[in-house]
Amino acid sequence: MFAIFYLLPVYVLLATSFKSFAEVSLKDMWKLPQNISLDSFKIAWRGDTSKGVTGLSKNFMNSIYLVIPATLISSLLGSMNGYVFSKWKFKFSNTVLALIIFGMFIPYQSVLIPMVVVLQKIGLYGSIPGLIFIHCVYGIPITTLIFRNYYSTVPTELLEAAKIDGGGFLRIYKDIMLPISMPGFAVVMIWQFTSIWNDFLFGLVVAQKPSIQPITVALNNLAGSYFVEWNIQMAGALITAVPPLLLYIFLGRYFMRGLLAGSLSGI
Repeated sequence: MFAIFYLLPVYVLLATSFKSFAEVSLKDMWKLPQNISLDSFKIAWRGDTSKGVTGLSKNFMNSIYLVIPATLISSLLGSMNGYVFSKWKFKFSNTVLALIIFGMFIPYQSVLIPMVVVLQKIGLYGSIPGLIFIHCVYGIPITTLIFRNYYSTVPTELLEAAKIDGGGFLRIYKDIMLPISMPGFAVVMIWQFTSIWNDFLFGLVVAQKPSIQPITVALNNLAGSYFVEWNIQMAGALITAVPPLLLYIFLGRYFMRGLLAGSLSGI
C-alpha cells in the first residue's frame, strides 16, 4: 500500500506526459490519455520557438559530458584514498580520514561564495570542467569512506605476501587491490552518477550560461515564456529521469552485491 502511494506521482507523470495539451487538466490528471501523443516528448527534446520552449537535447549532452568524467575521477580518487587509509597507516591517518569524511556534512549552500571565488581564480567558473572539478572534490569524502570500509575486508596477509615478493605501493594497488574492487566501484559509481546527474544547485550557480547548463537546470526553465504546458514539463522530467533509472535497472544487482560485500560496513 505504501509502495502504491509512493508511486502515484510516477503514474501522474507518465499519464500526463503522453497526453496532448487539450487533455491536460487538474481534475482529469488521474485519467489515462484518450489518445497517446508523443508531441510533448518531441517538444521537450527539440524545443519549440513558437511556444518559447527551449529543448533539452543540448543540456542532456552537457550532463553526459559532466557526469561520466566526474564519476570516474571521483571513484578512482576515492579508491586510492581508501587503499591508503585501510592498508598503509601513517601518523595522524585517522585524523586526516576524519577530516575528509567531515566534508560529507558541510552544506553546499555554506561554501557557494568561496567556491565561486576559487573557480574564478583558477579560470574554471562558468564551464563544464568547473562543474567536474566541484563534483570530484565533493565526491571524495563518500567515495573514500566506501572504499576504506571495502578494503578493510581484504586480508592484510595478502598485502604482506605481495610486499615480500617485491611489490611496492602502486604495484600492489594495481595488481591486487584494483582487480578485486569491482563490487566497490559498482556501489560508488552508481551513487556518484545518480548524485551528480540529479544535482541542481551547483549546475545553477557554476554554469550560468544556458548553453552549458546540465539538464536538471534546463528542466526548470522548460515552462516556456507564455504559459505552462504541463504535458511538456512532465515529458521533460521523464527524459531527465531515464538515465539514472536505466542505471539502477541494469546495474542494480551489482549495487546490492557491493553493499553486501561490506562496502558500507561501519568505520
